[in-house]
Amino acid sequence: MNHLLRGHAPISDIGWELLDQEARERLSAALGARKLVDFSGPHGWDYSATNLGRTASLGSAPSDGVTGRQRRVLPLVELRADFELSRRELEDADRGAEDADLAPLDKAAHQIALAENVAVFHGWTDAITGIAEASPHETTPLGDTSEEYPRRVAEAVERLLCEGITGPYGLALGREQYRRVVETAEHGGYPLLDHLHKILEGPIVWTPGVKGAVVLSQRGGDFLFESGQDLSIGYVSHDADVVRLYLEESFSFRVATPEAAVVLEP
Repeated sequence: MNHLLRGHAPISDIGWELLDQEARERLSAALGARKLVDFSGPHGWDYSATNLGRTASLGSAPSDGVTGRQRRVLPLVELRADFELSRRELEDADRGAEDADLAPLDKAAHQIALAENVAVFHGWTDAITGIAEASPHETTPLGDTSEEYPRRVAEAVERLLCEGITGPYGLALGREQYRRVVETAEHGGYPLLDHLHKILEGPIVWTPGVKGAVVLSQRGGDFLFESGQDLSIGYVSHDADVVRLYLEESFSFRVATPEAAVVLEP
């Protein structure tokens, strides 16, 4: 990871351990998309493209009597979120302070996790086709109240079964929809979360950035996330007061089976 230039930062080994641990804790909760799609990697910063196994015809060849085809690949994209930390806070952390102010790192971690979730589920113009964009199924409302969620999710599962898409199934929920689910107990006190688990037989994931909800198969091979460099902290510069850092990753995402997901509008 030489390109991250961490050795040039005025941060001790203890400080880097603290920052890496803080980033892991913040990112693990918010990276919802990764919990629902196939993850491959990390393959390294120099990994630049995903093999699609396809070719495109070329209109010309270097000489007569031969034809040419060009291999098709999916270039990886890079995401980066910059932030600054107080050098005094980092020095206090070296002294053993348990309450170092790492709020800028926390904000950057949330921003980049949100961007990844949005790219996977709703796409990134000219770079990634998201699951919701690719799904050929008619989009249906999730419902005005959380009591309607089980019926809508069951209808989505049935639609997938009719397409021959087997389970188990996962459910990506936007922030507001997830909050409603965990707060709601149905008539008789039966938790809504448990009811949805029984319908899906798979994970229910808090996925900030998702609009509404997406039901998708967990059988494997339908949604493919390929990581080049996984999320890492790099160094930019510093002065007497602050250290300028960034969170960065590279990845590609492709939908192999568009029929394997149903979108439920908020």
